[in-house]
Amino acid sequence: MAHTGTIDSKKTTGLNGLTLLAVALFLILVWGSAFTMVGVAVRSLSADWLVSYRMSVAAFIVLAYSRFAGHRLPPLRNTRWIWYSVIAVTGASLPFVLLAHGQKTVDSGLTAILVGTMPLITIVLAHFFTAEKLTAMKLIGFLMGFIGIVVLFLPTDFTFALVSDWRAQLLILLASFCYAVTTVIASRTPETPSPVGAAMMLLIGAGLSTIWAAASSGPPPMPDKTALLCVLGLGLGSTAIATVTYLWVIDVAGPSVMARINYFVPVCSVILGVILLKEELDWRIFVALFVILLGVVVSKMGGAD
Repeated sequence: MAHTGTIDSKKTTGLNGLTLLAVALFLILVWGSAFTMVGVAVRSLSADWLVSYRMSVAAFIVLAYSRFAGHRLPPLRNTRWIWYSVIAVTGASLPFVLLAHGQKTVDSGLTAILVGTMPLITIVLAHFFTAEKLTAMKLIGFLMGFIGIVVLFLPTDFTFALVSDWRAQLLILLASFCYAVTTVIASRTPETPSPVGAAMMLLIGAGLSTIWAAASSGPPPMPDKTALLCVLGLGLGSTAIATVTYLWVIDVAGPSVMARINYFVPVCSVILGVILLKEELDWRIFVALFVILLGVVVSKMGGAD
């Protein structure tokens, strides 16, 4: 998201392996469960207001953390606000809305698998907008991921008709594209402390999401108990604490470790969806999950971070 600078070798070498493992398990759980909580919340709460509530909770927490850590937001005339306004749209507000609407009909596990294509989409975008170019292995990995997506869009009888909820799946795939765009944009932002960048992004995202929710869904509703718990879990866990933890892992262990952690998020989401939401296991889910994850691994062998 924001640049964290070079990795401090002293912190990396002094990092306890068990601590890193515990943090990795935490991130896998909160990110994997995020899709489950969204799937539950949209049953009784407007998708647009869910995003507004989620981002408002996260913005308050991260802003408080940033101030506690001794950081201050830059003046409004600073160009960083422009950069993080764009990232707020592509990396939070828009994909959160797309995911919430898509999950009205798409299971949480399938959602996580579709979002798991983000690294593959990033590879293609980076070829055109950064100095990082496609290699043969990266291209093979991308094509494998594309095959995995095709499997998800085809019905179980393997005809060439599209699945009935293909439009909802496409919304989720567009959210994955937004995350990939954000990754490319974030690599070009001015040097900014990570807590400050996260606070700016979430503040702007919360404001934009609230305006959109009010315009599209009317006055803010009062969530029922279940939806309220999901909002708090999403805002506190998968959006606020997870963002700070994510930046810490990048700083002390590097992006390659974070990439390996992300491999297990769709797996966690599928398991939680089956256990908590009684979602059905379709053979296409297993095939697509395997092919997409294998595609990501192959692309990493081609030199992607």
